Amino acid sequence: MNSIKSYAVVTGAYWSFMLTDGAIRMLILLYFHRLGYSPVTLAFLFLLYEFFGMLTNLFGGWFGQKYGLKAPLIWGLSIQPVALIGLSFLNHDWPAAVAIPFVMTMQSLSGIAKDLTKMSSKTAIKYLIPQQKNALLFKWVAVLTGSKNAVKGAGFFVGGFLLQYFGFSNALIILALLILVSLGGSLLFLPPRIGAPAQPKPFQGLFRQQKNIKILSAARVFLFAARDIWFVVAIPIYFSRTLGWTHSQVGTFMAVWVIIYGGVQAGAPALLGRKTKRAPGKTTTMTISCILTAVMGAITLLFHTVPHPEIIIIAGLFLFGAAFAVNSSVHSYLVLAFAHGDTAATNVGFYYMANAGGRLTGTFLSGILFQWGGVSAALAGSTVFLIITTAITGILPDSSKTDISQKMP
Repeated sequence: MNSIKSYAVVTGAYWSFMLTDGAIRMLILLYFHRLGYSPVTLAFLFLLYEFFGMLTNLFGGWFGQKYGLKAPLIWGLSIQPVALIGLSFLNHDWPAAVAIPFVMTMQSLSGIAKDLTKMSSKTAIKYLIPQQKNALLFKWVAVLTGSKNAVKGAGFFVGGFLLQYFGFSNALIILALLILVSLGGSLLFLPPRIGAPAQPKPFQGLFRQQKNIKILSAARVFLFAARDIWFVVAIPIYFSRTLGWTHSQVGTFMAVWVIIYGGVQAGAPALLGRKTKRAPGKTTTMTISCILTAVMGAITLLFHTVPHPEIIIIAGLFLFGAAFAVNSSVHSYLVLAFAHGDTAATNVGFYYMANAGGRLTGTFLSGILFQWGGVSAALAGSTVFLIITTAITGILPDSSKTDISQKMP
């Protein structure tokens, strides 16, 4: 099977999973907000999802390195329907003491499934691109990452739509059936030994990461925490509670935002190539990080000074999303560029463990800060985390000098 066909199989599996991932997040958020749960409680519903994502990335990287990348992908696609069908048994009459632990448990399964699928899909690209083809690697990673986020954005819309017209339980069953179709395709068409090394590395290799992987991972923690501090709980509840939007309206807006965000990610190689003519390195990453921090700082300040702050939130979301998308796309490329040979799966697993740690921190703080000080507190927290991200990025080694203007298929 050639690289293009394998890439299509991996991308298709990742797309179907991320559609359900976006939908389930919107389903849970809006459903429990409608039941009267506080922002802090809503944040707690996602904590085990992110915590188990951290563990999964760490150990899943070793698992993929030892047995190949098809195995964790198949496991991820197998676990997600279990989580979705399990959640469909939730009853709105259950007391919070029962409902919350139940949802958190099912979400932990979904977190394991998500990060097994994500780690294996993204690492597989490393093995489908010829060595030293950094420009092509950047392009393919950007397309996979950007298209994934566009599909996840569509999932936000699907989640809001299904909740409003089919109900919570039926929506989850529909999503589970979609994943089962994707699982069948992956079992049939993906090569069995993609990414499998000739001689597996010992377990302790997970913790022996290169300096550049560790620095990039640390920056990733604060980068994604900065996004989720205001994106996970604060913004959807602000739209619903303060602006009076319906479930479908919130889901549609979030979907449009993430779809545009994904489109910018996918177009990052073309956008940066016009300016730098090289694959991105430290200078590019620092520049984008500074721009992102400035945008977030401006949103935070203007929110308190204009007569219609909702305009600042909506417009600011799109400006923030564009800068964040390019930054995230560059990060996703750099971790694969830094990764080496048979250790690529553990390199990427370690990196996405940090990514999940950032989401965990951001999700928790989104509920805490929003309940304590509203959207303005969440905005301020995001700004502080982006300043830290930029400072960490400043110590990243400049190791990418490959011409990005080379001809790409």
